[in-house]
Amino acid sequence: MLRIDFNGPVRVGCAIDTVSAPLKLYVKTWCPWCITARQYLAKRGFRFEEIDVEADRAAYAEMIRLSGQSYTPTLSVDDKLLADFGPDELQNFLKKHQIEP
Repeated sequence: MLRIDFNGPVRVGCAIDTVSAPLKLYVKTWCPWCITARQYLAKRGFRFEEIDVEADRAAYAEMIRLSGQSYTPTLSVDDKLLADFGPDELQNFLKKHQIEP
């Protein structure tokens, strides 16, 4: 991206594309890792859809189809997926894929 500041020198930089697509967080409500993931995302201002896979068997089947496993939490955004994770993996995943609130 080229930005011209008419009051000063020309600055050249590039914009970094970030992802702000809807996040889907597949959870089991009693799962401690799911609770931590929910708190992590909420505390940092992420908007996400929380899907209780125990209450919705179709969502559970969809999570398994997407991730190839039955563990929670599972996070889906666009075509990116993170399954069976803790806070460190979540932080790295969001940073790697430039996913921001």
